[in-house]
Amino acid sequence: MIEIDGRKGGGQMLRTALTLSAVTGENFELENIRGSRSNPGLKNQHLECVKTAGRLCDAKLEGDQKGSERIVFKPGNIRNESFTSNIGTAGSITLLFDTVLPVTTQFSDSFRFTAKGGTDVKWSPTFNYFKHVKLPLLRKHGLVADIELGETGYYPKGGGKAVLTTEEYSMSSPDLKERGELERFEIYSKASKDLESQGVAGRQADEAAKLLKNNHLSVPIDKNIVYEDAKSTGSSLLVKAVYENSVAGFDAVGEKGKRSEDVAREAVEEFKSFHETDAAVDLYMADQLMIFLALVGGKVSIPEVTEHVQTNLEVIRSFGFDLEIEKTGKKNVLKKV
Repeated sequence: MIEIDGRKGGGQMLRTALTLSAVTGENFELENIRGSRSNPGLKNQHLECVKTAGRLCDAKLEGDQKGSERIVFKPGNIRNESFTSNIGTAGSITLLFDTVLPVTTQFSDSFRFTAKGGTDVKWSPTFNYFKHVKLPLLRKHGLVADIELGETGYYPKGGGKAVLTTEEYSMSSPDLKERGELERFEIYSKASKDLESQGVAGRQADEAAKLLKNNHLSVPIDKNIVYEDAKSTGSSLLVKAVYENSVAGFDAVGEKGKRSEDVAREAVEEFKSFHETDAAVDLYMADQLMIFLALVGGKVSIPEVTEHVQTNLEVIRSFGFDLEIEKTGKKNVLKKV
């Protein structure tokens, strides 16, 4: 039984452990779940990750209740079964997809998974980040997957719906040490239809484009602006930076009292901080690629070694995968030994 102490981390430690347990067949016990958070224990979205991973490998579970700070997960055999998971709140659909996607490396047939909850909420990647940044980057290395939006879900009501589909695939080892030259930007701005009269999505996109141009970056900027039905008022913005060898994404979510221009400024500031580094992927992607490096090998340069990266590394190593961080000059390179 692998024993993991979650007191230093958050939900990422749980999601990584669930995925690797399903793939390897190793039992694990996780205590002090989300111990570094002010509200520790399993929330709806974390509990749904546990149940979904359990269903994908016919696992025996202990502690799978809301608020639980300890779970035991004993996986059985991986099974490819299409089904629907309902978080029941505005909990993040994309974080649920993050748990499921690496498991599909083990499937020898097509797979379909539907999730209901929040598509564009704080503390998690937006739907557009997952669709336009994460999946395209992984497709370059063999992944065959896509997601389709059924309905956008903002905080607090959620009510979003999205479908993840994969086909049989075999991934190659990513080699992402150099991102190459910046080639273009893609801006994806969206808002609920009740904000259309205020032009919220358009203002977010226009302000982001203006700020990028003010940084003397003479590359093309494409803008995609949409208004969609949603059960709660909300908006989101993604700035996607396309480089010669990689892509990076920087998103922000609107909320009551937050100006559209401030949403844009938040995303652009994140891009500027990233662009000043030599990294090939953004901070969020650094976390997400670690599990794929463990499974298929490879190397990737990341902006910095965050606490998220450190705690995720501890979980991955506990399952017997040897990842290391190599420091070369200003670069931090994650690689499988």
